[in-house]
Amino acid sequence: MTQESGAAGRRERSGPQRRGNRVDRLLGGAADQPAPAPARDRAEAPAAVRRAALVVALEAALLLGGALVLLYLTVTGSPRSTSNAVAEVVLAALFGAVTAAAAIGLWRVSPWARGPVVALQLILAALAYTAFTAGRPEFGIPVLVLVAAELYLLATPEARLAYFQRSEGPDR
Repeated sequence: MTQESGAAGRRERSGPQRRGNRVDRLLGGAADQPAPAPARDRAEAPAAVRRAALVVALEAALLLGGALVLLYLTVTGSPRSTSNAVAEVVLAALFGAVTAAAAIGLWRVSPWARGPVVALQLILAALAYTAFTAGRPEFGIPVLVLVAAELYLLATPEARLAYFQRSEGPDR
């Protein structure tokens, strides 16, 4: 091997490869392809949790329907304060959307969904009691029945066991 061919061979190897290594060292190289995520096993929700999800979905539909009624009354009527009326519509729609998301979470036995649903039921129970004592039992009684059914379904042993097993899964 001559000196010329050895030097040329070194230049070819060290030129682009050496520059690439320097760039990789300074800026970081290209990321490797990530490993495929393992398949998540979705345990079938017990019947009580499915029924609870359906009750929450009904509540979400009623809240969204109420938001539409409020929107109709705001648009066709003359509210004292338009900004307050619009805020009521937005809040009713927002609560309806959050309740619908919680219904989906219950259907999937997601651990995050149970707490907001119980909190919502307690708020609805207070509102229903207020409606009942204000002389409007036609609003208070149906809401109290839905609240009682929801809390009962979430307190059944199979529902509590489903969430206990979910929190004590293999990844914890």
